[in-house]
Amino acid sequence: MGSMERKYELCGPFLPRRHPSLRTSAEIVGEARRILRAQSTQRPYTPQDANRQLFPRSSVRADHSNRPSSTFSLHSQNFYVGDSRPNSGTRLSPLEHNRKISIPGCDDISKSSPKPPTDPLDTKIGLGRTRARLFRASSLTTLPPLPAHTDERAKKLPSDQAFVCGDHKEFLGVPHFTTPRRSQSESRLSQSSVDSGLGSTDGRTGHRTDLSGSGKNNTNAGADSRWDRIAPLLQQLKAAVAGGSCEDSPEHLSDVCASLYDALAEAAMLGPHRCKKRSSILRTLFRLIDLNSPRLHMRVAELCLALHVSGNNLLNICKLIFQISRNEANDVLFQNNSVLDSLLGLMLREDVHTCGEALFYCAGTLKFLSGNAVVVHLLLDKDCMGTASRFIQKLRMVDDAYVAIAGHILVQMTATLRNLSDHTEARPLFVSQSLISELCLVLQRYRTDRDVCTNVSRIFSKLSSYSECRLALAQTPDCYQLFLELLTKHSRKQDLVVRLLFTLGNLTSKSDDARYQLFRCEASTDTLLRLYGDYQPRVGDFSREAEDVLVKLVRVLANMCIHEEVGTALAGNDKCVRLLMETLELRSVDENEELMVNTAAAINNLTFYHKESLVLKCNQLDVAQLMLKLVLSSNMAAMHEATRVYGNLSQSKDVRDFIMHNKVHRFVVTLLDSKNPDVCFSACGVLTNLALDPPNRACLSLEGASTKLTDCLRDLGAGDWQLSAQLCQALWNMSGGDAPEKLLDAQDRQSLLEILTSYLDENVALKWTENKDYSSASWELEFCPVAQKLHQALSMKCE
Repeated sequence: MGSMERKYELCGPFLPRRHPSLRTSAEIVGEARRILRAQSTQRPYTPQDANRQLFPRSSVRADHSNRPSSTFSLHSQNFYVGDSRPNSGTRLSPLEHNRKISIPGCDDISKSSPKPPTDPLDTKIGLGRTRARLFRASSLTTLPPLPAHTDERAKKLPSDQAFVCGDHKEFLGVPHFTTPRRSQSESRLSQSSVDSGLGSTDGRTGHRTDLSGSGKNNTNAGADSRWDRIAPLLQQLKAAVAGGSCEDSPEHLSDVCASLYDALAEAAMLGPHRCKKRSSILRTLFRLIDLNSPRLHMRVAELCLALHVSGNNLLNICKLIFQISRNEANDVLFQNNSVLDSLLGLMLREDVHTCGEALFYCAGTLKFLSGNAVVVHLLLDKDCMGTASRFIQKLRMVDDAYVAIAGHILVQMTATLRNLSDHTEARPLFVSQSLISELCLVLQRYRTDRDVCTNVSRIFSKLSSYSECRLALAQTPDCYQLFLELLTKHSRKQDLVVRLLFTLGNLTSKSDDARYQLFRCEASTDTLLRLYGDYQPRVGDFSREAEDVLVKLVRVLANMCIHEEVGTALAGNDKCVRLLMETLELRSVDENEELMVNTAAAINNLTFYHKESLVLKCNQLDVAQLMLKLVLSSNMAAMHEATRVYGNLSQSKDVRDFIMHNKVHRFVVTLLDSKNPDVCFSACGVLTNLALDPPNRACLSLEGASTKLTDCLRDLGAGDWQLSAQLCQALWNMSGGDAPEKLLDAQDRQSLLEILTSYLDENVALKWTENKDYSSASWELEFCPVAQKLHQALSMKCE
C-alpha cells in the first residue's frame, strides 16, 4: 500500500483495527459513539381529563348516542325488590278466588291463594301468624325435581328474571303465581327455612339458625344474639326513610349503615343467599338513595355489593358509585371500605353478556380513581393489575354480538392502565401479569377501534421508556408488524401515530435485533416513508402536530440505520435520502429545533455508508451545503450533528474542498474549546480528514488547531482512550506523517511528548481506566498504535 493510501486509511473518522478479525467490546462501544448514534426524544404529552368524563372530546365516541351515558339521575324507584309492596304503601286486597297452579311434574302446590310476604320487622303484625298463613297450605319440600329442560332455561336467565318457589324456579312461559317477581338471590328459601319461617342453615354444622328474632327454633342462641344486633340497626334505617326524627342526619345514617355492614359480616350474612332477610334490608337501603349524601350513598353501595345484588339493581348501584367517583373530592370515600374489593370482584365474577353496562360503569369508576395516588396504592395492594389482565382477556374474547359494549369497557380499562403506568410500583406488574402481551392481543382484535388503539399506544409509549417493559414488548410476537398495520390504518390520527412511532423509536434505540425485526416486516420501509411523505410539511402548510410526527418518525429511521444491513439499504433508498434533505431545506433550526437535529442525526447515520451508496455519493455536496444551515445556527446540538456529518463526508476530496472554501474549518477548530468530549471527538474527525491535504495543514495551523488538539489531549484524554486516539490521529496528520513539518513550536512539542509518555505508561494508564466505562483493550488496541508512532516522530523532531 502506498504512503498516501496508508495515510488515507488512518485519517478517517474511524481508526483501523489492529487485528481486523478481532472485534473487542471497546471497539463496538466506540463505533456506536463515533458515528452511529441512537436518537432520543420527548415522550408525547398526554393531557389529563380534568372533568372526569367517560369519553373525552377527542374520542370518536364523544358525540355518539349508542354508548352508555355519562349523566343520569338515580332515585329509589329505579331499584326493584321482588317481594316489596308498591311504593304507595297501599296493601293489596286478597284475591277473590283460589287459583290452582299446575306445573308439570307437580301434583299440587297450594290449596289457597298466595299472599305477599309480610315485612318481618313490622312490629304491628304478628310474625308467627303471618308466616303460618304463608306456608300453611302445603310443604314445598314435596315438590319433585323440575324437568331437565327447565333447569337449562334457568341457567340462561339472570337471577332477577326468575320466579322462585322454594329451591325451584318458574320462568316466563310457565304458569306462575301472580305475586310480584323477585330475584333468586333476594327471595330464595332453603328447604329448612320453609319449615321454620325464616331461617338459615349453617353449612359447616348442619344446624339451623332462626333469623326471625321471634325466639322459635332456638337451636343456636349465638346466632339469635347476632341478629338481635342487626335488627335495631335496620329498624333505625327504616324509621329514617319513613320520616324519622331530625337526628337522623345523612352522616348518622352513614354510621348506622357502616355498623350494619359490620354486624352482617360478623354474622356471616354477607354474600349471596346467606341472609334470609336480604330483601327487607335491600328495600330499606334503596330508599336511602333519595337522600343527597355521597357518604351515605357510598355506604349503601357497599352493602348492596356485599349482598350481591344483580340485574338492574347491580347496574344502578354501579351507576351510583360512578356518580360518586366523578367528583374528585369524593375520592377519600373509597379509601376505608370494601367498595374497591367489590368492584374488582365484579370484573372477575360477571361477564359482558349479562352485565355489560354495569361493568362499563365499574370500569369508568376505576379510571377516575386511578388518577388519585392514594387510591392507586390501594388498588395495587388489592391485585388490580392481575384482575385487569384477566378481565381484559375476557373482553377481547367476547362474541361479535357483544364487541360494541366490550369496546366501551376497554376504553375505560385501558385508560385506567394508562394512568397506572405512571407509577413506579405498577410498571413491573405489566410484565409479571402479562399485560403487555395481552394489550397487543387487544390491539389485534380491536384494531378498528381508534379509542382503544390510542389508549394502548399511550400505555406503550410510557412503558417502552423502561428497559424491562421494553424487552417484554420487543419479545411479543408480531408486535412490529402490528404497529405498522395500525400506522397504515390510522395514518391520519395524529395522536395515535405519534405514540406508535415513539414506541418504535424506543424499541430500536437499544436493540440491534429490534432494528432488524422492524426492517424485515412486510412493507416496513414503504410504510414509514409513505407516512413521512404524508406528514412532510410543505411551504405554508405547517403544523406542530405534523412536526411532532416527523420528529418521532425520523428518530425511528435514525435508529434503524445503526444496523449495518438496514443502514446500507436505507442509504441506497432515494426516497429516504430525498425526504430527509427536503426536511432540512424547508425548515429552520430556530423554529423546528428537535426536528432539524433528529434529521441531521439520521443523515449522519446514513452517511456512514456513503461509500456503498450511489445515492449519497451523488448528493454529498448538496448534503454538505444543507449542513451549513446548522453550522451557522446558535444551537449547539445542531452544530454538533452537522460536524458529525462533515466527519463522514470529509473523507471525500470534494467535500474537503467545500469545507475549506466555505471556511467551515474555522468553526470546527473553535469547537475544540468546548471542553465537551463528544463535541471534541466529532471535531477531531473532521480535522483528521482535512489534514490529509498538505495545503490544508497550514490553514489549520494558522487557526491554532495543533495547540488546541494538544490542550484537549491533556485536559480530556486521560482515561478516555477513544478520544485520545482520535486526537493523536489528528496531530499525526497535522505533523505531516512520514515527512514531519514543524507545525508545533518547541514548547508545544515538549508538552505533547510528556503527555504521550505518561499515557503510554501501562501502569499509569490502568490507574486512569479504573472505574471507567472503557476497558484497557481500548488503550491497547486504539490508543497505543497511533500514540507510539506520534511519540516517535516528535522525538525525532525534538532531536
